[in-house]
Amino acid sequence: MFDKLLVCNENEVKCSKQNGLANGSNGKKKSRAKKSQGNNNEAVDLRTLLILCAQSISSDDRRTANELLKQIRQHSSPFGDGSQRLAHCFANALEARLAGTGTQIYTALSAEKTSAADMLKAYQAYISACPFKKVAIIFANHSLMHATSSADVIHIVDLGILYGFQWPALIYRLSKRPGGPPKLRITGIELPQGGFRPAERVQETGRRLAKYCERHNVPFEYIAIAKKWENIRIDELKINKGEFVAVNCLFRCKNLLDETVVVSSPRDAVLRLVRQANPNMFMHAIVNGSYNAPFFVTRFREALFHFTALFDMLDANMGREDQMRMKFEKEFYGREVMNVIACEGSERVERPETYKQWQVRNRKAGMKQLPLDPLLMKKLKCKVRGKYHEDFVVDEDGEWLLQGWKGRIVYASSAWVPA
Repeated sequence: MFDKLLVCNENEVKCSKQNGLANGSNGKKKSRAKKSQGNNNEAVDLRTLLILCAQSISSDDRRTANELLKQIRQHSSPFGDGSQRLAHCFANALEARLAGTGTQIYTALSAEKTSAADMLKAYQAYISACPFKKVAIIFANHSLMHATSSADVIHIVDLGILYGFQWPALIYRLSKRPGGPPKLRITGIELPQGGFRPAERVQETGRRLAKYCERHNVPFEYIAIAKKWENIRIDELKINKGEFVAVNCLFRCKNLLDETVVVSSPRDAVLRLVRQANPNMFMHAIVNGSYNAPFFVTRFREALFHFTALFDMLDANMGREDQMRMKFEKEFYGREVMNVIACEGSERVERPETYKQWQVRNRKAGMKQLPLDPLLMKKLKCKVRGKYHEDFVVDEDGEWLLQGWKGRIVYASSAWVPA
């Protein structure tokens, strides 16, 4: 499965107008977003209703909030178009906020165990509909390959390794290196899981990667760490002299608490750890969101705009009955929306910032950005143009690779070195 889904299509970046056309037809423009036909055929502006409902909840006007929720429920559905599905998802979160059950629901959603094989299938469906994750991984892996062409030992410290889907493609490419592969060491870092075996998943990831390395004759060593990232000490990373050290963190910094919750910000503590590791390279990809405001209505509005783009993107690229699409909307987006809207304080762990805010944090931690590789940028733009819907955006700003949908920037990637 690793070979078929994660490796084979990593290397083909061909540019042809033809598949661009084929793809445009896949994403014919549908009129959508704001108005949605209700059961009784009057057009309803769901976005406005949702914002009004959030305002009522924020001023503790429960009667109005419940009335509005009832209205939203009539016109939303998990099986409808993008805006109806979005409204359904946000209504669930508003309801939980009203009832004070956000944390319980979020915890239950997060505790659902998914096997790596099922996750891989979901991931495959996602990358065939949308380039975001794939482009970020190609960017990080390409930067790594480029910088380690003569390294004998490569040590990757992966903050948020999860199932380790990023690495088979890199391992495969290392195995083909002229003169033989280097030794690969990976320190896989995850948050502890609930229950008796907090490190179970991160250890399992190591075993899978070890098997994969064995198959491709790449010497491999793995260290698993399952604890809160801000509590990790530098000696736990087991960095050896003379190895090429790369720290990698894709899309997971948004889950670290910030200075609005804890006086000594875990975000800055983790960036200090990265700087202390004195890496040869730090690959950083972030969710570009501004829905981290302490004020509920401001946060709600920003989250609504952000997720409107994501639901709209799925609506244009996946069928309404698609089981995987329903899975994403319920289990991934639904869970995040539940956290942003129905949880507060340290329970609210979905806290993205914009790439400009991260740029300031990284610099303050003593890092400086590497310039983007113009050839790689050209290839990535070409890949997205050739294989995906025309409304996907690949752009650059201040050495960040930006990705978005219809002009809204959703993800950003960059590479850093100690200043």
